[in-house]
Amino acid sequence: TRTSGFTLSKAIACAVQFDDQHCGIYAGDGDSYKDFAEVFDPIIQEYHGISADSTHTSDMDASKISGNIDDDVPVKSTRIRVGRSIEGFGLSPGITKEQRLEMEGLMKNAFAKFEGDLAGEYFPLTGMEESVRQQLVDDHFLFMSGDKNLQAAGMERDWPEGRGIFHNKDKTFLVWVNEEDQLRIISMQQGGDVKGVFERLARGINTVGESVKAESGKEFMLDPKYGYLHSCPTNLGTGMRASVHVDLPGWTKEGLPALKKRCEELHLQPRGTRGESGGQTGITYDISNKHRLGYTEVELVQKMIDGVNTLWKEDKELMAKNA
Repeated sequence: TRTSGFTLSKAIACAVQFDDQHCGIYAGDGDSYKDFAEVFDPIIQEYHGISADSTHTSDMDASKISGNIDDDVPVKSTRIRVGRSIEGFGLSPGITKEQRLEMEGLMKNAFAKFEGDLAGEYFPLTGMEESVRQQLVDDHFLFMSGDKNLQAAGMERDWPEGRGIFHNKDKTFLVWVNEEDQLRIISMQQGGDVKGVFERLARGINTVGESVKAESGKEFMLDPKYGYLHSCPTNLGTGMRASVHVDLPGWTKEGLPALKKRCEELHLQPRGTRGESGGQTGITYDISNKHRLGYTEVELVQKMIDGVNTLWKEDKELMAKNA
């Protein structure tokens, strides 16, 4: 490929090396999706359930969200993350050393322009002091090296150079630089104000985008068909995972298979609260939007809000029934 000299054999390295792959193919730059379209397109269509001629629309207007999570729902915390990639640089599996450092430089300047509740500090992984490292670990903000999939995909080359973490003073807005995606932008806080979390996310993304454009003339990679480009095809489209940690004692009694089935109907995905591969702890579940591509961000956040309210209403009925 032109941007980062990526090859198809590099793209499928994970699937060749491991047989436990959920998807198994990564893009090394925006060109990969075009140059290797014969391989990527059918996989993307099957995974996201879209047609060959579908297009993607983005909408980050928080004022269009109606309602919020109801006051009586036992939501502990809310987190929404997206990925973004800047044109002209490779994606994480293919990005060159020079591109990675230039990209980090753009971000450092962007972070310096954050004002108000978004203002904070950038912590590069290179030369990080132990006290800072420990604090980021305690806050669950630090991303680590050593993931076999990311290594096989070439995402840990030149580690830890060009990587880092930004967070605002309140620790409610975070940006991961040059991890699995060029940018992972995260908005989160205690409680169930999903609309507020989404509004902050939209403002943060906007601020980053404007700063990068002003400084370099570059924009986020946005494809009419596949939305915002990410290194992993499963994240194409919105690249958004909007989630809450919520107590569902009634559904816990009913059993995980029943909850999974109900979430499927509501276009949601339940996980244990220890992350993607972690187990289940007690009655607290991580509930998020299932889809990434083919829906706008507003639609997905709305589905999550409405779905969680529905799950809690049913949870109370299940508790009454089992009492």
